Amino acid sequence: MKPLLIKDGRIIDPRQGIDERGSLLLSEGKIAWQGVTPPQPDYDILYAEGMVVCPGFVDLHCHLRQPGFEDKETIATGTRAAARGGFTTVCCMPNTNPPLDSPETVEYVKTEAEKSGVIRVLSIGCVTRGRNGEELADMAELARAGVIGFSDDGSPVKNPEIMRQALEKSRELGLPVIDHCEEPSLIEGGQMNEGALAERLGLRGIPPASEEIMVSRDIMLARMTGGHVHIAHVSTAGALALIRDAKRQGIKVTVEVTPHHLTLTEEECNGYNTNAKVSPPLRTRRDNQSLIRGLKDNVIDIIATDHAPHARSDKECDFTEAACGISNFETALGSLLQPIHSGQITLSDLIARLTCEPARLLKDDLLGTLKIGAPADVTIFDPYKEWTVDPTVFASKGKNTPLAGRVLKGKTMATIFGGKLVYKDDAVTAIIEATG
Repeated sequence: MKPLLIKDGRIIDPRQGIDERGSLLLSEGKIAWQGVTPPQPDYDILYAEGMVVCPGFVDLHCHLRQPGFEDKETIATGTRAAARGGFTTVCCMPNTNPPLDSPETVEYVKTEAEKSGVIRVLSIGCVTRGRNGEELADMAELARAGVIGFSDDGSPVKNPEIMRQALEKSRELGLPVIDHCEEPSLIEGGQMNEGALAERLGLRGIPPASEEIMVSRDIMLARMTGGHVHIAHVSTAGALALIRDAKRQGIKVTVEVTPHHLTLTEEECNGYNTNAKVSPPLRTRRDNQSLIRGLKDNVIDIIATDHAPHARSDKECDFTEAACGISNFETALGSLLQPIHSGQITLSDLIARLTCEPARLLKDDLLGTLKIGAPADVTIFDPYKEWTVDPTVFASKGKNTPLAGRVLKGKTMATIFGGKLVYKDDAVTAIIEATG
């Protein structure tokens, strides 16, 4: 594979404190050089003028559905969709069939990813056997198999004693427990955020307290055990306030936010729009603003997509019967640039939450950075390119998005994994030329 020079882009690498115009040379799958005046040419050139060049995005929370739900997504289709969104590393949740509660299922995902994936796939193991909440999985065995954390995502770890045991084990293993924080008794039968809109639509609401109660419990258990709890897809101002206070106390808690909880509200459910049905539900503008402030003041550690693709039949049904989730990989960047364009957060802060900060949680110094010798995982995007969301052309099998037909500002133009161009936008087909 010939070396590739990414020329004259705006290079942003928050881990190194870099934000400057320059060029980047990739060779033998690694970052080989970065600067202003390139070495003598014996490489291909990708012109990146007017574009941002940054480390490949790292997603700590997605659903690739394989094994067991290949009608919704496969590792092949999911990783192609992720590459279109600028992601070069994704961590898949274990709510598959069978679930990822044994070394054998973890090895299956690894093997399938090496065979059919186009980017790096890491696995998250189950907290409990079968995700049934009754008995801890063999977390040590799963850790040896290479999982990066533990979760029963899609369901909370509802038994406090089981959660306590899991956090104690997480302390020993040095890996987080990633919890889906919703109190089951408060969400049963719930369809969307509790409030006036739910009443008007005649839908049972899910109160913010359902999340806040479980977040509070997990924080107390993390304090008691010294284990690391990671709060998945925070959605409410109240939950964020609890996390903020826990961090001040030095409790080992980290948190992620999704593009949709940052930028969309319960109003998306008007007209019984099943593509806006997610878990936890979309909340209010006040919650959006609180979460954005949480990014600005570093309470929120990372952004994760919670990419949740579904078959058409899962969404083309009555709202009360519809599955929860949004196919998020391909629209994540365009959504996340909204608060950038409105001046609410900086581009460097956003990129950090998509690159070096998730890499920090993975304890991997070579991911999420463009430093010399790191894997040549690079995302190139145009922060000003406007495009219309058309789910029919998604690489993902999941076409379920409330953003269909909307114009987003900002788009991935090329994604490079291990020095190999795994995605390029049609508009940049002609920007690669051979030299030497």
